[in-house]
Amino acid sequence: MAAKKKKPDDNNKLVAENRKARYSYAVEDTLEAGLLLTGSEVKSLRDGQANIAESYASPEKGEMWLINSAIQPYPQAKHFNHEERRPRKLLLKRREIERLKQARERQGMTIVPLKLYFNERGLAKLLIGLAKGKNVADKRQTEKKRDWGREKARLLRDRG
Repeated sequence: MAAKKKKPDDNNKLVAENRKARYSYAVEDTLEAGLLLTGSEVKSLRDGQANIAESYASPEKGEMWLINSAIQPYPQAKHFNHEERRPRKLLLKRREIERLKQARERQGMTIVPLKLYFNERGLAKLLIGLAKGKNVADKRQTEKKRDWGREKARLLRDRG
């Protein structure tokens, strides 16, 4: 029997992406974390009303928190709504939190959110990356590689 094809549905969709993070940081490791959200936040996420561009993750008191992420208030929630930029708890195992905390303290790495999405089960997940900051020369080098890749693809497409 043939394998079932996955049909595109609303459950497995990207809500927000931090595209600037890959430009500003060299991401060395990624990790998927759950989010502790209220009902109005989930409704707002399903509408695609989120921004994680200026946010970061921080370990505090043995827990990991997402700081400065913006989830717009849900209009139909009225007085049951949430704060737009409140700190949100990330759901990670203690061992994972300790590993991220040690990398941040010892190696001077940053914990940046990369993508906010709903997985196949319909749960909100955040892809976080353990990253080192790039300097200007590294950014230029990355840009040159990307430009050369585009140019190479264009040449190959035109020739054959």
